[in-house]
Amino acid sequence: MSRLDSMIRRLEAQRSTLNDAAARVQGRSGIALEFGLGNGRTYDHLRAILPGREIYVFDRQVAAHPDCIPPDDRLYLGDLFETLPRAAADLGGTAVLAHLDIGTGDKEESVALSRRAAPMVADLLAPGGVVVSDQPLDGVDAFSPLPLPPGVKPGRIYLYERV
Repeated sequence: MSRLDSMIRRLEAQRSTLNDAAARVQGRSGIALEFGLGNGRTYDHLRAILPGREIYVFDRQVAAHPDCIPPDDRLYLGDLFETLPRAAADLGGTAVLAHLDIGTGDKEESVALSRRAAPMVADLLAPGGVVVSDQPLDGVDAFSPLPLPPGVKPGRIYLYERV
């Protein structure tokens, strides 16, 4: 498979899983969280599928398309492990959906980073909150795996519920 085909499949899986997560939280009150703004594509998609819901974004720096930059009061900028405690104090456990896309390009490093952040992310989620992650969070006590949407290959993206 070419790298282009692999990327397209990854993006299709990401979109399908985000859409599934949004459907799971429909009708529930609470905020959404985007970890890893990047160029803003998934943030923009979350705005489209979660109309009217506040979305808070975490990233080291803003490098997104100008149309995909969140308002300053919904942006936690800087090191994740410095911004997460501040967000917990500000937001508490009010999130019903979180999207973690904080990979570094190195698989082992990305898994370790996600697992280190997971307990702090869990503190921001309400019970039953849904997490879409680019990395596995298996073994993190706060999360229970959910079935992936039809057509999404296991291991391409991960879906969890806050227990």
